[in-house]
Amino acid sequence: MENLALKSASVTPSFWQGKHVFLTGDTGFKGSWMALWLNAMGAKVSGYALAPNTEPNLFDVLDIKNLLHYSYIADIRDFHSLQVAMNESKPDILIHMAAQPLVRYSYRHPVETYATNVMGTVHVLEAARQITSLRATVVVTTDKCYENQERDKGYSETDPMGGYDPYSSSKGCAELVTAAYRQSFFSINNDSTHQHAVASARAGNVIGGGDWSEDRLIPDAIKAFEAHKPLMIRNPLATRPWQHVLEPLFGYLALAEALHREGASYASAWNFGPLDKDTRSVQEVINILITQWGNGASWQKEGTDQPHEAGLLKLDCSKANQELGWHPKWSLETAILKIVEWQTAFQKKKNMQDFTLAQIQQYIATKTLD
Repeated sequence: MENLALKSASVTPSFWQGKHVFLTGDTGFKGSWMALWLNAMGAKVSGYALAPNTEPNLFDVLDIKNLLHYSYIADIRDFHSLQVAMNESKPDILIHMAAQPLVRYSYRHPVETYATNVMGTVHVLEAARQITSLRATVVVTTDKCYENQERDKGYSETDPMGGYDPYSSSKGCAELVTAAYRQSFFSINNDSTHQHAVASARAGNVIGGGDWSEDRLIPDAIKAFEAHKPLMIRNPLATRPWQHVLEPLFGYLALAEALHREGASYASAWNFGPLDKDTRSVQEVINILITQWGNGASWQKEGTDQPHEAGLLKLDCSKANQELGWHPKWSLETAILKIVEWQTAFQKKKNMQDFTLAQIQQYIATKTLD
């Protein structure tokens, strides 16, 4: 496949041309979008992740394996395999996205969640210490890493870590691990010796075409609507910072580029979330989807008791706005429209690699929101 000239004010395709990128979690929803985007800019991507756990899955739909420089189907809890893979691929840039990403799953499997999200991050950063070619590392966590006080004001990067449930707690721990490694082994004071800058990135509730994960709002809704059944919603009033998957990926790429070019001045934590107006309730999101989906789609409130999930969560992204020049491009309505278009194309058996690349190009061509 020919490399595409994907142009952006903050992400420079010529910078990524020929760069060796080690991407953990490439078989997942976000990871597959990221691998496709990187490949389109000419990067040599080495993917390290478990095999896809849904059928269908975006990794196979987009034929990501055939775009990779190396493809390692392995577990970040396996430190030896991770070391071997990273040594073989000799990356310039590391983007760590592999995780156990689900709140409800974490209640059922807390040990696995902590082992993956905490010790997995330790393994990635420890393996990275031995790679002399590395210049930039972005560790991806979540907005749920914060100690959530259910406040209306958005959380900034200096707010304390926390987490009510095992997933959120494990991601707060991953942030602490990243900060400790940055201070202990990749300190700004030692930049001349290691020349490796490490940052973390916290995104909102990510949505987009090609997500078939369990216990996620949009995938559950599409599955119900395609079966001509009402969607059962656990907490219609729960409010989250919703954003299309391309929004945080754009932020991760801009951050990695800045780390590689400028070094330690960007080595810190960063929020990549939507505008405040797109921090909406679950029922608002589903009502937008229903309007765009049509065909008699509907929802009902689920009556059974459910595990605790945060009622309100917002991010303050002023740091990324001011220091990286990163701003959201697509409103929530546009994001949901793009999901409906993607799903329609998939149902019609279109070439989804080409279609997904076209959506990336549409995103890049869009001006930032006010």
